[in-house]
Amino acid sequence: MHNGPCTGLAAVSSALLAMSRHLEVHDVLRTIVASARELLDAEYAALGVPDDHGGFAQFVVDGVSEEQWRRIGPLPRQHGILAAMLHQDGPERLADVRRDPRFGGWPAAHPEMADFLGMPIRDGEETLGALFLANKRTPEGAGDDPGAPAPADPGPRRGFTDEDEELLSLLAQHAALALTNARLYERGRELTIAEERSRLAHELHDAVSQKLFSLRLTAQAAATLVDRDPARAKGELQQVAALAAEAADELRAAVTELRPAALDEDGLVATLRNHVRVLDRAHEAHVTFTCDGVRALPAAQEEAVLRVAQEALHNALRHSGSDRVEVTLARTPQGGAVLRVRDRGRGFTPSTVRTAGRHLGLVSMRDRASGAGGRLDVRSEPGTGTTIEMEVPGG
Repeated sequence: MHNGPCTGLAAVSSALLAMSRHLEVHDVLRTIVASARELLDAEYAALGVPDDHGGFAQFVVDGVSEEQWRRIGPLPRQHGILAAMLHQDGPERLADVRRDPRFGGWPAAHPEMADFLGMPIRDGEETLGALFLANKRTPEGAGDDPGAPAPADPGPRRGFTDEDEELLSLLAQHAALALTNARLYERGRELTIAEERSRLAHELHDAVSQKLFSLRLTAQAAATLVDRDPARAKGELQQVAALAAEAADELRAAVTELRPAALDEDGLVATLRNHVRVLDRAHEAHVTFTCDGVRALPAAQEEAVLRVAQEALHNALRHSGSDRVEVTLARTPQGGAVLRVRDRGRGFTPSTVRTAGRHLGLVSMRDRASGAGGRLDVRSEPGTGTTIEMEVPGG
């Protein structure tokens, strides 16, 4: 916005197109924040989506490093300037936010901020969130003539301008549309998932019920033949085993299609942590979980990571004989995630990977990793345990 009207119009157009390109709410939020910070040439930008309990359901920042964000601590509450932006119709522009009577301070690791511009994001009477920008980087008038020499004394910061306020207002209006569309998309997807669960439940009931009915009849026939025709009884029991295997396969296939409800409600980290906690209580082996800086991933990747973790944990607890299983989830430098499930059990020889793959579900785990755009690595030796590692690139 500082190199002429054509450049500014192109920047606004690019920002609006970027917002409309995403369907996931979190991706839309990140795009809005990054676009606002770039358009208004601010050092920091944030967007808060309020919850119903005095806090923020989501709070996305741009201009703060991952390490600094971790040091800042928990998400802010709705108070002071943040609350004001959620309960007023128009913008708030301050020369120095620290001198405002509503300012209540911030955590020790929080960056210093002075000039401030806030804007509610509203859909009719509903406040969807609020945009916050701080520390205008380019003083007013700077950059109008790129060929002019820089002044010896640029003077004090002049903060955000009327033009910035108009720009942010335009961005907020389109942000409301993009957020509303993303919410409708996610609600539609939830309805589709619910309908799919219902369909699978009916299919599961029909298919598995038929198999179980056949199992029961075949087992009864085998029981009547045990004494008078052992050979035929043996054949019937073999049929029982085959029917049981088919029923198990159909059950596994149906369950595999279901995305866990907890994943939609709580996210990957909380769902995986709870799953590990349950396994730790249910098994003699000590099962632990640690997470380092992982944030929300695209839905398909979160589901793939959770499914691979569940399969790897099942294998470790059932087959490894280990007294300890460690699950770690870490953020990659590119914004993706790495899952590791490690046991100290008996392990297996890599040259038998085909047999072990069928036995341990490695084929399905590799398929899940590949389907999510990631990779799966299996490291194991007899007597040294097994490590399953899955990496996904993130959004």
